[in-house]
Amino acid sequence: MSRWSSDTVHRFILAVLVVVFLSCANDNGASTIDDIPIYAYSIIERFPHDNTAYTQGLQYVDGVLYESAGQYGESNLRRVDLETGDIEQIHNLPNNIFAEGITVVEDRIIQLTWQSSVGYVYDRESFEIIDQFYYPGEGWGITFDGNRLIMSDGSSILTFLDPETYEEVYNIEVWSEDGPVTGLNELEYINGEVYANIYPTSYIARISPETGQVTGWINLTGLLSAEERTPRAEVLNGIAYDEEENRLLLTGKRWPYIYHVELFEE
Repeated sequence: MSRWSSDTVHRFILAVLVVVFLSCANDNGASTIDDIPIYAYSIIERFPHDNTAYTQGLQYVDGVLYESAGQYGESNLRRVDLETGDIEQIHNLPNNIFAEGITVVEDRIIQLTWQSSVGYVYDRESFEIIDQFYYPGEGWGITFDGNRLIMSDGSSILTFLDPETYEEVYNIEVWSEDGPVTGLNELEYINGEVYANIYPTSYIARISPETGQVTGWINLTGLLSAEERTPRAEVLNGIAYDEEENRLLLTGKRWPYIYHVELFEE
């Protein structure tokens, strides 16, 4: 996605903070901001991460970490050793392609692109491109709920796709008390909910895939500390879930670490 000016980012973050922290009760007794839980975090462990990777997608499956890195001239798909941060396998994309989110479906890896309106389908072992599909508009994040692919485009809309034909089945709008939630970016399906990075903030929204309602906000402010931050580090982006070990793994664009965190309600 395009870079925003620092003033735009600050205004956007301020708006999100207002949505998250202010109560907005109404006369008919509808839910207010106080009804949506806000989660904080504790860092359990951190792992080295290539701080040149402009992380757009992250997934951990069967003990293997897969990552999609973006930017024109730098986009690739990679297999990474979580413990060491070493790149074990990589597929570089053409210089005119800006890679976005990824997800794993059985023996396939599916990778979106930003403004090229094309998705690539890779063989999971060889990283050979075995298929491709097209979609209108932009591609940002993608995940798989076991039945449908779920895709974001930076708006408030989640689009559900058939995992075999890649055709749109339906879409829903994501909303909280103050209306639509925009900036939906990297996605991960975790225990019946969609977790979405809200670009360009330090928040993740937990979303009901049935209704589109935000069921919780995760405040990750300070996850990358000032001491750990490198000059090129950008926003939080990258959610992976290790189902076997019940580990939530988070990183950001050009961050030097991936963090295993535990959440608790504030």
